[in-house]
Amino acid sequence: MLVVLRDGRKLHGVLRSYDQFANLVLEDTTERIYHGTAFAEHWHGLFLIRGENVVLLGEIDLDREDDVPLRQVDYHVLDPYHKADIAAKKEREELKAQVLYEQKGFCKEGGEGDGY
Repeated sequence: MLVVLRDGRKLHGVLRSYDQFANLVLEDTTERIYHGTAFAEHWHGLFLIRGENVVLLGEIDLDREDDVPLRQVDYHVLDPYHKADIAAKKEREELKAQVLYEQKGFCKEGGEGDGY
């Protein structure tokens, strides 16, 4: 299974259990990071995921996965690039939130009036 979390992490593993709240138990879990046409994996093993953090859950077709033109590299080689991508995305999101706040009157994430 592929599980995408709210914080952007992408986990691959074997689904062992789930419940009505989408809480998941994954076995033999690896976290994949991507940059350009390369990817790297970091092994985590058994992973318990709280359902509120699940954005996407899907089955991976192992036969078609080999057709994707990505090359696997060592995790430590790709990690700095991945962290830079995350920082750039965070900066873009903060700038967007600032523009929405100043020009359109939207509250910032977690700001006053955001709770219900």
